[in-house]
This record gives sequence, structure tokens and C-alpha cells, in this order.
Amino acid sequence: MAIAISVIISFVVLIIISSMKVVKEYEKGVKFTLGKYTGLMHPGLRLVVPLLQAWERVDMRVKAVDVPSQECISKDNVSIKVNAVLYYKVEKAEKVIIEVEDFMYAVSQLAQTTMRNIVGEFELDEILQKRDKIATKIREIVDKDTDPWGIDVGKIEIKDIELPQDMKRVISKEAEAEREKRAVIVKAQGEVIAADNLSKAAKTLALGPGALHLRTLQSINDLSSDQSNTVVFAIPLEVLRAFEGIAKTGNILPKKKE
Repeated sequence: MAIAISVIISFVVLIIISSMKVVKEYEKGVKFTLGKYTGLMHPGLRLVVPLLQAWERVDMRVKAVDVPSQECISKDNVSIKVNAVLYYKVEKAEKVIIEVEDFMYAVSQLAQTTMRNIVGEFELDEILQKRDKIATKIREIVDKDTDPWGIDVGKIEIKDIELPQDMKRVISKEAEAEREKRAVIVKAQGEVIAADNLSKAAKTLALGPGALHLRTLQSINDLSSDQSNTVVFAIPLEVLRAFEGIAKTGNILPKKKE
């Protein structure tokens, strides 16, 4: 009799121990009684009756899912490969167990198909320049479609856009041509400013008495600083006329009036 009682007590203790479950702080448990959903198990020590009850553990933390590279066709018929990363969080633990078989796989597949569809709505230039806009549009659609599963999609980021080699060469040539165009425009603008300044300087020299001679003497002074320079100087007509007057009168200084 004592042995039977010991066996029964041991059996009860074993059942109690096996029914004790620990739910971690970042988890929730979904409990089923005889196959029917009967509630959530919150963090802490919980009891699950063997044979009669079962439970599923659900991680409530934010998860990052790598969306593999997808072959996409842009609106202007350019074939590109796009990959992204998706961040989501389980909001309702019971729904991710009851409403969908494998919610992680389902979210990944939904993100892949949505990304292909959305990228196809944009031209190549828009895809390269408006990554944030495309990512936001993908997130809105995926978040809406995963609401029945109890999942909240927080963010999607496009990591990389892979272009064909011939398209890379075309874009490189286009960028080089754009830089050359800007260089020509800047150079032309500089020449216009220089020409305008030269025109103003010429007017100033023409209107100022002796200004041209002073500029000539300044140029000669600048050239004389380097002894290797050979200067051929054209004497202004006014100087020649002065020498002509000296030769006729024989005097360097003008005669004084008596």
C-alpha cells in the first residue's frame, strides 16, 4: 500500500513539474485546451496540463528579415536586381499562430513580391534617386496585408540596387558628359565676366589723360624684372613727335617768353 501511494505521489509530482512552463519577458505563449485557443500566457511561471493542453511560444521582439535580391523590370524596361531589409514586430501573438502557418516565411515572401511590383512602377532614374519613397510605399502595402496576421511592419530599407554592366557604362558616360557641360558653362561665364571687365578697363584707359602711357610703363616695369626677356617696344606716336620738335628747335626745354 505504501508503495502504491509513493508511486501515485511521484506521478502527481512528475505531472506538476512537467506542466510548469517558463515564459520569458520578451515572449508570450498561446495556449490551446483540447485543440481550442483558450488564452495567452504572459511572462513568468505558467502551468500547462499535459495531454489536455498545449502551447506555442511567440517571440515579441523586433525582427529583421533580409529580403533576397529580386530580378525587377523598371517602368522603362531596364532589368535590375534589388534587395532590402524589413523590420517587423508581432503585435498579437494569437493571430500569428492561428491565422498563418509560418508567419516569418509569409512576411518574407510578401515583401519579395511587393518589392518587385512597386519597383516596376518607377523608371530607372526614379529608382536610383527615390529609394526612400519606394521603400515607404512597399512598407505601407506589406503592413496593410500583414494586419490580419497580427504583425506590424515598422520599416523597410532598400540596401542595394544592382545594374547591368552596360547600363553602368552608360550612366558613367552620362555623368561625365554632364560634368563636361558644367565645366564649359562655367568657363564661358568666366570669359563673359573677363570680357566685361576688359571693356570697362579699356574705356577707363581711353578717357583718362596719360592713363595709357602709365599702363605701358607699368607693363615695361613688370617685364624688366626678368633679365631673360627680350622686349620689342613700340614707341607711341606722341613721343616721336616730341623728338621731332626737339630736332627742329635744337632745344630740349621750351623757350622762355621775353
